[in-house]
Amino acid sequence: MIPPVEFLWAIIGVLLTIGGTFLEAFVTDPASLWDPQNVQVHSLGVTYQIGAVLLVGCMGGKNAAAMSQIAYLALGLTVLPVFSQGGGFGYLAEPTFGYLLGFVPGGWVCGLLAFRNPPKLELLAFSCLCGLATIHSVGILYLVATYLIQEAGDRIVPLMEAVNSYSIAPLAGQLAVACAVTVLSYVLRGLMFY
Repeated sequence: MIPPVEFLWAIIGVLLTIGGTFLEAFVTDPASLWDPQNVQVHSLGVTYQIGAVLLVGCMGGKNAAAMSQIAYLALGLTVLPVFSQGGGFGYLAEPTFGYLLGFVPGGWVCGLLAFRNPPKLELLAFSCLCGLATIHSVGILYLVATYLIQEAGDRIVPLMEAVNSYSIAPLAGQLAVACAVTVLSYVLRGLMFY
């Protein structure tokens, strides 16, 4: 039987992931905080989707994170256009689908590590980094499999371009989001006494 807290975090995780898919991550320039009339906001080039996966792992644990992402994938493949470019079974052919598949083990790994010991900032940061690495590993494996199956001829150049587009280019923004998730989950777990 699933504990009610994990089930609640799984529901929250689905909603956060859907919302995070369409919400772009921004950061302000720290120097502009001294001058409120000149606040400058810069895009990180990513959405909060991966942040939602990691937050549920850090707050709800491994089972809640995995359940929420399985539900997210099921919704996107069958019922709702909750993925960034729509949804449906045709999305399986998208090169980014491997990263969506990586949300399940990525959230699970993050949740597993986040609840190994009492919450410390460095433990939560490590769990977020491991979850992010898992997501990218599954995504890259999916890209490799897709290019080996579908492409004929020279496969290395388009594969490396895809890895650059989907893993290397957004990594800095995703690391910034993971840092924010680390701090947020540390504060929330302290406030919730778990």
